[in-house]
Amino acid sequence: MKTGAINKARTGAAVLLAAALLPGCASIRESRGYIEDATLTSLIQPKIDNRQSVEGTLGRPTFTSQFGTPTWYYVSSITGQRPFNRPRIRDHSVLAVTFDANGRVSEVKRSGVDQVVYLDPNGDKTPTLGRERGFLEDLFGNIGQVGSTGLGGAAGSGPNGQ
Repeated sequence: MKTGAINKARTGAAVLLAAALLPGCASIRESRGYIEDATLTSLIQPKIDNRQSVEGTLGRPTFTSQFGTPTWYYVSSITGQRPFNRPRIRDHSVLAVTFDANGRVSEVKRSGVDQVVYLDPNGDKTPTLGRERGFLEDLFGNIGQVGSTGLGGAAGSGPNGQ
C-alpha cells in the first residue's frame, strides 16, 4: 500500500512540476506600431472626412508619404516569440488613407501580411553596379587620374577657376 501512495505522490509532483515549467515555453506576444481599432477605422469615410477628422479619430499616422499623392499610413504588427527563437510576425496590417488636393479623404485601403516582403541578405557581399576592383586597384587606382596638370597648375585650373 505504501508503494502505491509513493508512486501517486511522485506522479503528482511530476505533474505539478510540468505545469509550473509549461508557461516558460509559451510564446511572448508583442504589439508594435499603431494599435488598430476596427470600430474607429471603419468610421473613416471617403469624401466626408478630412485630415483634421482623421487625426482626431485615429491619431497621428505612423508615417506619411513624401512624394506623390498625400497618404497617411497606420502600420500595426503583432509578433510572437518562443524562447530562444527570433520573433515571427503573426498579424500585420497597414491602413493607407489617401487625401485629395482639398485635404479630403479620397481612398481608404487596407493590406495585410500577404503584402509583407521578407528580405534575405546575400551572404557578406552586396551586389553593386560597376566593375569589380581588387585591393591594389583600390589602393593605386587614382595615380595619374587626379590633378593631371602637375604641381604648378595652369591658370584657370583651380577649384574656383582661378
